[in-house]
Amino acid sequence: MALTPEDLQRIATRTLAHYDRSAQEFWEGTRDHDVSQNVQAFLRQIDTPPPFELLDLGCGPGRDLITFKALGHHASGLEGSPQLAAMARAHSGCEVVEQSFLALDLPKQYFDGVFGNAVLFHVPRQELPRVLRELHQTLKPGGVLFSSNPRGDGDEGWSGERYGCFHDWASWRGTMVAAGFAELDHYYRPTAVPFEQQAWLASVWRKPRN
Repeated sequence: MALTPEDLQRIATRTLAHYDRSAQEFWEGTRDHDVSQNVQAFLRQIDTPPPFELLDLGCGPGRDLITFKALGHHASGLEGSPQLAAMARAHSGCEVVEQSFLALDLPKQYFDGVFGNAVLFHVPRQELPRVLRELHQTLKPGGVLFSSNPRGDGDEGWSGERYGCFHDWASWRGTMVAAGFAELDHYYRPTAVPFEQQAWLASVWRKPRN
């Protein structure tokens, strides 16, 4: 059954309210997570001269913005939670816009890369093609999109106060290709553990140049 506009608004409001309430706890719990594998997998595929123009999509309290800025890139963030957006600005000194996935307003062909770490799984399945098209449009030709999501078997719905959609590789790849992206790489995290314990699916994509 299709989600109505009212359903979508409730999903966004309830999920973002959870992050607002737990903003400080979220920062303390994630600030030291090692996502260097993801950062490196993302940046090494961008083949224009640095510094890069980067968008940290769903930037949370700013951990990865700090990393990109320290590496010398021009980084900005997008975050739907006002509390997390304010923390990201304070922690990173970067520009952070407050936008919901339901109402994205992104510049056309502006970014060399979009980094979506642990964020796109919050987009309801029916809205994902639109969101991916808008990310495709905001990338320059040849630009790179990174995504890391908790993997699953297609389940969608509430996990506590957060809404999520848990894709397997086949469905995720099909959706990305349909949105106009070309596959560059994919892998599971964490490394060096059995597949059953690799809860995260990471993938890297390019917007074709023609």
